[in-house]
Amino acid sequence: MGDETTTETGATAELVLRFAALSDVGRVRKDNQDSGYAGPWVLTVCDGVGGAARGDIASATAVQQLRKLDERPGDDMLGLVAGALHRAHDRISELVEQDPSINGTSTTATVALFDGNRVAIGHVGDSRAYLYREGALSQLTKDHTFVQSLIDEGRITEEESRVHPHRNLILKAVDGIHETEPDLFFVDLAPGDRLFLCSDGACGVLDDSHLADILSTGTPDYAVVELVRASLEAGSSDNVTCLVADVVEPDATGEGAGPTKAEIDDQVPLLVGAAADLPRRATRGTAGSLFRGHRSGDTGELEPVPAEIPVDAPGHAIPNDPIDPELARYAPRPPRRFAWLKRLGVLAILVGLLWAAAGAAYAWTQRQYYVGEHDGHVTIFRGVDASLPGLEMNRPYEESDISLDRLRDIDARAVREGIDSDSLDDARRTLENLGEAQTDCPSDESTEPSPDPTKTPKSTPPSGEGGTQGGTGGAVSDPSDTSSATSTGTFRSGGGPAEENAILDTARLNAATTSPLDTVVELSSRVGATSGSAAPAADCD
Repeated sequence: MGDETTTETGATAELVLRFAALSDVGRVRKDNQDSGYAGPWVLTVCDGVGGAARGDIASATAVQQLRKLDERPGDDMLGLVAGALHRAHDRISELVEQDPSINGTSTTATVALFDGNRVAIGHVGDSRAYLYREGALSQLTKDHTFVQSLIDEGRITEEESRVHPHRNLILKAVDGIHETEPDLFFVDLAPGDRLFLCSDGACGVLDDSHLADILSTGTPDYAVVELVRASLEAGSSDNVTCLVADVVEPDATGEGAGPTKAEIDDQVPLLVGAAADLPRRATRGTAGSLFRGHRSGDTGELEPVPAEIPVDAPGHAIPNDPIDPELARYAPRPPRRFAWLKRLGVLAILVGLLWAAAGAAYAWTQRQYYVGEHDGHVTIFRGVDASLPGLEMNRPYEESDISLDRLRDIDARAVREGIDSDSLDDARRTLENLGEAQTDCPSDESTEPSPDPTKTPKSTPPSGEGGTQGGTGGAVSDPSDTSSATSTGTFRSGGGPAEENAILDTARLNAATTSPLDTVVELSSRVGATSGSAAPAADCD
């Protein structure tokens, strides 16, 4: 690595990288979907997206393709980086074709290919690459996210983007479906520079000043441990992956401050996160001393605490835990198929409910009864005393022989307006009450005068003029009272003023032989008979 080589710019490649990498599952997630690789020529970080669709597969697959760049690059560095990203895309597509259950998986990718003087950067997604130089931190990549577009438009600030509800909405990713064009560019390096690559689990919670504070001191091993620890303490709910590489000049003589060629050659490439076969762990008494932070105690890559998780448990670790917002956001969603059929089903259900409600209402009306008029007679109706266009709300149920003409005006008016009833029996009781209250129809004999109540028949009158007239009148008179019999017979056979005069003449004649009381009684009965014969009969038709 320390040998001088000629680059396409003509400069001698005397710079080398001293690197470290660390990935942690975090304090919320049950698995690590980040992957990272650090080697002499390549640094890369990939953040898997997909949740239940196994984003760890996508990130590990991408890193396995990108790590193949870890050798001295040729002239076309950007072409090499772009080719590696496209190969990662193709490999993910093959895996999805072999296992459709991971359809929807994808990953971010940030890769730096080093040639001894500069790095070629390839970037897709929201993982980031930073350059720390002479106490100043600068962001090299630009996020392909929704909140970054809002920042570019001036609608929100960088601080507001860290708490935005859609801060993890990615617009570009390596997914094996869409051919995504990565951002490609060069960055020239100088001795003393420090490269920093990370997933959004770190840069999403730590601002630039905090990152610069940690990157300003310590070795790369110390820096990655502090960055992971600070991210977790800041409340990161995501996986955290950090890579730090110092750009140094090798000490060929072994007397300078830089690393010797032997130290550089002894560096082992680091594969961390989901792509690692075995997690990188610190051992007591050796490497553990390198990871001791200046703000708190020792930390390292921690595996999640095993839990008794039922087989049928949901996607999150514990059934009563809240669903991880990012997991839900990145979870694959099946395509919207047969949407019209679902709408039609919902419409059918609504129509069915309305029909059932209308049927129940109609059934209730058919259990109601009231008394009303039908064809001039009092009738019990079934239903409600109301009407709707096109809908029969009532119909005659029992018709009686009670005519409205034989009811009092107040009863007839109540029947025409409708008399409500609580039940059929109640309606029938109302019908009986109306029948008892109707006017009786007078008989044909009521037109004949009633017998004189003051006279008691003594015997059958003999045949003759007086007897014939008495029989015609329907009354019996004393045979000795010829004038009375004649008068009575005359009254029964006719009517008008002549008969009334005859009654008065008879009264005068009787006054001489009878008491005044008898005369008054007889006169009253005869006059009443005359009045009764003139009264009209009731209409019972």
